[in-house]
Amino acid sequence: MRARIGIRMPSGPTRPLWRNATLRPAAGGLETNATADVVVIGAGVAGLTTACLLAREGREVMVLDDGPVGGGETGRTTAHLSCALDDGFVELERVHGREGARLAAGSHAAAIDWIERVVHEENIRCDFVRLDGYLFNPPGVPGGMPLAEELRAAHRAGVVDAELVMATPVPLSAAGPVLRFPRQAQIHPPKYLAGLAAMFRQAGGQLHPSTRVADLRGDVSLEIVTQNGAVVTCEHVVVATNAPINDRLVLAAKQAAYRTYVIAAGIPPGAVPPALYWDTLDPYHYVRVAHSLGGDRLIVGGEDHKTGQADDAELRYARLEAWARAHFPKMGPVQYRWSGQIIEPMDGLAHIGRYPRTDARIYVATGDSGHGMTHGTIAGLLLTDLIQGRPNPWASLYDPARLAPAAAANFVAENRNELVQYADWITPGEITRDQIGRNEGAVVREGILKVAAYRDSQRKLHACAAVCPHLGGIVRWNHGEQSFDCPVHGSRFDRRGGVINGPAIRGLEPLPDLPGKNP
Repeated sequence: MRARIGIRMPSGPTRPLWRNATLRPAAGGLETNATADVVVIGAGVAGLTTACLLAREGREVMVLDDGPVGGGETGRTTAHLSCALDDGFVELERVHGREGARLAAGSHAAAIDWIERVVHEENIRCDFVRLDGYLFNPPGVPGGMPLAEELRAAHRAGVVDAELVMATPVPLSAAGPVLRFPRQAQIHPPKYLAGLAAMFRQAGGQLHPSTRVADLRGDVSLEIVTQNGAVVTCEHVVVATNAPINDRLVLAAKQAAYRTYVIAAGIPPGAVPPALYWDTLDPYHYVRVAHSLGGDRLIVGGEDHKTGQADDAELRYARLEAWARAHFPKMGPVQYRWSGQIIEPMDGLAHIGRYPRTDARIYVATGDSGHGMTHGTIAGLLLTDLIQGRPNPWASLYDPARLAPAAAANFVAENRNELVQYADWITPGEITRDQIGRNEGAVVREGILKVAAYRDSQRKLHACAAVCPHLGGIVRWNHGEQSFDCPVHGSRFDRRGGVINGPAIRGLEPLPDLPGKNP
C-alpha cells in the first residue's frame, strides 16, 4: 500500500477567542529517521487523547503535526461537552436502533467523565465545569421539535435525568417547555490540549509539531515520510486530521464538510447563567459562556453551510449577532469572529476505527458531527482498545466500514449535491483577473482552464489550477477565511494553493503568474 498524503495548514485568518491562550512549548520538527510502535498524525483532541492513553500503557508513541498543538480545528471549537447529540435521540434511535442510541449516549457521557477525571487527577487548569444543557424550540417555527417525544427517546437511551422544564435560566423567547440535560460540561480547549501534551511527554511520548507528513507507505512495516525526508517506521498509524488525509472516497462518500460560524462578545458578570443552550432550527444555534480575566464572554455559533457552497461570511456573522441580541439583549460589542470545519457523517456518528479496505494497522478518527471534543475523546478510548487487542462495546457503532440503511436518504441527497458541483467546470469565472484587488482571490476562467488566482499586497497575481486534486472539483474563493474551498468534499487550500484541510492529498497545482493588469 502506498498513498501520497499531506497535512492541514492553519485553518484560516479569523481569530478564535482561544487564540490568546499560549500552549506550552514543545519539541520542534522531526529531523532524523526514527521508530515507534504507534505514529499518530494530528495533534488535536483525538490525536493527543489516543497518544496519551497508548503511552500510558507502555507503547512507544510519536505524534506528528505540521503546526502547533491544537492548531487545527480543535482550536476553533466552542467546546460544548454533551451527551445530547445534534441529531437528537429520536433520529439516532431510528438510524441506529435503541441499542445504538444507548451506546452513543453512553459513549459521550463516558468521554465527559474521562475528561473530568483527567482534569482533576492531572490538575489541568482548563476551566472545566459541569453545567446543564437546554434544548428549546424558537418562536415562529411551526410545530417545532416534539420535545416530549425527544425526552422519551432520551430516557430509552439511558439519559434518565433529562427532563422537561418550563423555561431556561435566561429568559429566552422559547416556544413552550424546554428540555434540560443535566451534567453536561464545557472546557477551554487550548488549555486542555496543553495539559494532554504535558501528560503525553511525561509518559515518554515524542511530540513533533512543525512536522509535515508527505507520504504514508508500507507492506510489512508502515513508514511515515516527512516533508524534509525523515522516515518513521512503525507498527500502527492513527490518522486524526479532521478529514482523513489517507482517504480517497471510502469515507468522503459517507460524510460531508460544513463551515460553521461563531461570534464572541462581552456580557456583564452574571447576565447569562452558565449553561449550554441549543435551539432546534436548521441549522441550529449553540450558545455558552466563557469566563476569563477579561470578563465574561457569550459565545454564539451557527449559520452552517456546506464548505465551498456559500461565500457570505459577513451576512452569516450579522445573522448570528442579530439572533444573539434578540435572545441576549445585554450582549456587548462583538469582539471575536471565526469559522470552523465540521465533518458531518450521514448517519450522525463519527467514524472511528480501522480504515476500511487497507492495512488493518491504519486507524482513523473523523466525522466529529459538531461534537469534536467528545468524539475525539471516544476515539482515544476506542482506538487504544483496538490497538491493544481488547474488545470495546462501541467498536461496531463507530466502525468506519459500517452501513446504515436508515440513513440512505441522507447519503443520496449529499452525494447528489456533490455531483452537481462539477457543473463549475463549464461556468464562467467568478470575476475577471483584472478585477481582483490586493489581498483578494477569485476563480477566473483563462480559455479552457479554471484558475485560482490571488493578488498579494505587492499587487502580484499568483495562479494555481482551480482543480481540487482530490476528485477534480473546482474550488471557490472564501473571502471570510481567505482560502480556496472545494464544494465537493470540502478540501481547503490557502491563498497560494497549499492544502489546509483534507481529503485532498496535496496542494493546488501551481501555474505561471497570470499576465494582465496589476491594479
